[in-house]
Amino acid sequence: MMNRLFSWLSDRLKLPPILHHLLDEAIPGGASWIYIFGSVTLFLFLLQATTGTFLALYYAPTPDHAYESVKFIQEEVPFGGFVRGLHHWGASAMMAAIGLHMLQVFLYGAYKPPREPMWIVGVFLLILTLTFGFTGYLLPWDQKAYWATQVGINLVGSVPWIGGTLARILRGGAELGALTLSRFFAIHTLFLPWLIMFLIAGHLFILRRVGPAGPWDKARAKRISEPFYPKQVFMDAVAMGAVFLALVVLVNLFPAHLGDPADPTDTTFRPVPEWYYLFYYQLLKYSEGPWEPVVTFVLPVLFFAILFAIPFLGRKRERSPARRPIAIGAGALFLVFVFTLLGLAMKETAALKKTDPAVERGRAIYAKLACAGCHRIHGQGAQVGPDLSFVGDARDRDWLIAHFKDPQALVPGSIMPPTRLPEPELEDLTRYMLSLKKG
Repeated sequence: MMNRLFSWLSDRLKLPPILHHLLDEAIPGGASWIYIFGSVTLFLFLLQATTGTFLALYYAPTPDHAYESVKFIQEEVPFGGFVRGLHHWGASAMMAAIGLHMLQVFLYGAYKPPREPMWIVGVFLLILTLTFGFTGYLLPWDQKAYWATQVGINLVGSVPWIGGTLARILRGGAELGALTLSRFFAIHTLFLPWLIMFLIAGHLFILRRVGPAGPWDKARAKRISEPFYPKQVFMDAVAMGAVFLALVVLVNLFPAHLGDPADPTDTTFRPVPEWYYLFYYQLLKYSEGPWEPVVTFVLPVLFFAILFAIPFLGRKRERSPARRPIAIGAGALFLVFVFTLLGLAMKETAALKKTDPAVERGRAIYAKLACAGCHRIHGQGAQVGPDLSFVGDARDRDWLIAHFKDPQALVPGSIMPPTRLPEPELEDLTRYMLSLKKG
């Protein structure tokens, strides 16, 4: 049936010439696993577009409803948590894939003439991918999203001369709020996808016009040649399948996190960005005072200027890494610098005391209600009522909330009065109780 349908379409749409052009193009040096990263990056973009489309069906881009809509997706929508997890981990995977793809192109000298335009388009794609990560970060509207975006916009605001204007454009005004959220949502879901699809089309068009670069060994490139189909197609398909399975495993082991709702008044919250911004976050710690504009403006501009200029530096036609010691050495030093900062940032982040803001608020409510006058926690408080040191091991959330609302209904004869609290405060107090566990 499928063969007949394909033959019918092929006869009417004249598919054989198109398929021949797409699949039979020769690869100098033959197929290789080292060439998979471009296809994997494209696959991850399509995965992000697909999962993002389904998430947008339920997402409400307003401060009053954004957090609740994400929570609804996570907890109520069938497979919502799985789709959001794929979108969350897919963003990190796409960042890693595009980085590895550019590293492979740089190592193989595949940006050399006549492929300079393809490299330049690739740098623009990198910029758009980073922008995707930044604009999507705010959308859950939890504490981490809000304050990390606040930090990012403040960094933009520190750019000399034009920083203030750029920050106001990003925020949609003087404060981070409803206009910021709707603006970031529009950029993330409308502007960036069209731009990145246009650039991907241009990237592939240039590749088809100039052909694959192949290995840097000219003798091997002339001696061996294979069509894109079937070997390279098989390798790309295996790589894409492996990446998808890895994402499924990550989603099940580490579901996408959703913290407490954004609270603009909680200036004590310390946001930590995603890993692909973490090295830059660490560098900012060493650049306070007069050095801050250098790190926030000069270094990023210099970095991308060098990326754009790479095809026009050094020997025009030489691709062998052994004959490009300055370029390879500079690239290696840059990677050492980045991974050193990344390692330091991850070490400091791991050493931070992990505190749930809801638990801290619940602790404050416990103190405000003078619960220690009847209960003891780790030796502190009276012994009129039960010891609560490990109540989180003995009771679940539903029992605790029901008990707070009507103690006598669950514990006949209890002298504890009903707790009259708004639902958010009751939830925070419950979270504090659940945190009281052995170990």
